[in-house]
Amino acid sequence: MKYPKEYLEEIKLRLKVSQIVGKSVKLKKRGKEFIGLSPFSSEKTPSFTVNDEKGFYHCFSSSEHGNIFDFLMKIKNYKFGEAVRTLAADAGMPPYRFTKQDEEKQNRWKIYNEILGKYANFCHQELLSNKYPEVLEYLNKRKTTNKEIVFFKIGYVSDKNNFYEELKKNFNEEQIEASGIFYFDKNKQKYVDRFRNRIIFPVKSLNGSFFALGGRAISKTSFAKYINSPETEFYKKGNNLYNIHSAKEFNDNSNEVFIVEGYMDVVNLHKFGIKNVVANLGTAMTEKQIDLIWRFFKNPIICLDGDPSGRKAAVRAAERLFPLMKSDLNIYFLKLPENSDPDSYINEKGKESFIKLSKNKAVIQNFIWDSYYEDVDKNDPRSLTSFERKIKSLCKDIKDKTLGKYFLDSFMQRINELTPNLNMKKSNFLKYKKLTNPLEQTKDIYKKRNKFEEKELKEFSILFLVMNNLDIFRKNIELISKIAFTDSLLNDFKQKLVSYLLSEKFFGRKKLEIEDFEEKFNSIIKLINNNAPIKIIYKNKNENEIILIFNEIVEEIKKIELRKKIESLEDKVSLNLDENLYTELLTLRNQLKGG
Repeated sequence: MKYPKEYLEEIKLRLKVSQIVGKSVKLKKRGKEFIGLSPFSSEKTPSFTVNDEKGFYHCFSSSEHGNIFDFLMKIKNYKFGEAVRTLAADAGMPPYRFTKQDEEKQNRWKIYNEILGKYANFCHQELLSNKYPEVLEYLNKRKTTNKEIVFFKIGYVSDKNNFYEELKKNFNEEQIEASGIFYFDKNKQKYVDRFRNRIIFPVKSLNGSFFALGGRAISKTSFAKYINSPETEFYKKGNNLYNIHSAKEFNDNSNEVFIVEGYMDVVNLHKFGIKNVVANLGTAMTEKQIDLIWRFFKNPIICLDGDPSGRKAAVRAAERLFPLMKSDLNIYFLKLPENSDPDSYINEKGKESFIKLSKNKAVIQNFIWDSYYEDVDKNDPRSLTSFERKIKSLCKDIKDKTLGKYFLDSFMQRINELTPNLNMKKSNFLKYKKLTNPLEQTKDIYKKRNKFEEKELKEFSILFLVMNNLDIFRKNIELISKIAFTDSLLNDFKQKLVSYLLSEKFFGRKKLEIEDFEEKFNSIIKLINNNAPIKIIYKNKNENEIILIFNEIVEEIKKIELRKKIESLEDKVSLNLDENLYTELLTLRNQLKGG
């Protein structure tokens, strides 16, 4: 017996070709493909390529070509059944048993798919027949082109169609009813078309088979604007997405896909060349839907309507999806202008404007923060308390506990910033800056300094203080001796300064001049004299004040170095949520707070 096509397709969808081939061939990434030495012939120059998007490998030296099943059959000398069983296990799927029940289910699926296909084709041809000008007029008003009608196989079915009778020629009542297209009306004592007088949007499975329908009413008197196929043995709304079978073929380096609400949103974004777009079939986003998305896209963007209900739906989606977050996968949210939806926005503003708008997408944790914070009364401790509790509760529910701790810590950092300790001691250095208003006094100087990093400017200030206060730092030589600068030339210059401080030649002098140094240090001295910010505020300070300012700058440098370490660790933690890395990150953050 043959394996069902759907079973084989599911295996291929769950496994990347590079994942299977990579067990036998050393592969290197090159653009969208992988390349390696051929396993089928002896070669020194790699000619063997693997394409995950297209789902095949190709060997230019031997002309071997195929999918993951072919690869195992050729490399391992497996029979087809052995290859299927091996790959099914790799994909986390149960083996196909070929039981009587499996066979019966497969036959039911074939019939179900055939009925859906016949109905979708019938509705599509009805729309193209020009028998319903009012429907075409409606689609024209929505700026839907004929090209999109054909691509998405959009159709129409009137209440006068007799397609049920047509189906009865080949299928029995039980089979037709199981399709979900028709239901038995007890009052009329006959089977009635569920989608009558509606524009039809066929929904396809991952492998492109028909397995559900969406219907859009064009009459304002209809009881519901949209209806969808009822759940059946083969169709579960919360497990699927409209247009996923097509969108997965249009993944690019961004790994982005737009998740919208309606069929027309998908159709008209597609019309403008945005083909990585799916719709959630009128359901709240589910775990299975986001897992389905993550199979093909690492960075989905949820783009719901800009009206109040759409915004509420977006927040609810964020709350449901946040616990599912993974360290290497993201979820973004895109806010549309008020009362806009993707369909109306792109038709009015165009593709470029939509793409530009999409750059303002917010990662899920920031979207949640902003959405919750909008409702906070900043002057009410109870409101802030409720806000904090909601944030903590969400983080607690994250399945990946390490990621949950990381997010919670990040949120708490931001909450602490909302309620800073007003009695926190101000640094003396900051006091001096405030008293002398150096930013105003040195406006032009700072413009010239933008080529230097903050740390460099502070190092210039340290050396400037020493050069211009020899008598003070001769008595406190340990302060400058223990400092190590990142730049080797600055470090050499510091060593020379220490030597001069200890030299009898300079006893009694308060200030060093450029001619006191070797020529190789001339450029450094000029750099320090021209760019040290401290030169504005150090004047007219006594010894204690000078030392105090010096120590403040040293501490500021330490904080800069600490922040850089923290940033580096944050990047590492976001990619690899290692417990030890996370603990180290917390330690450094506490050091920064304590500092």
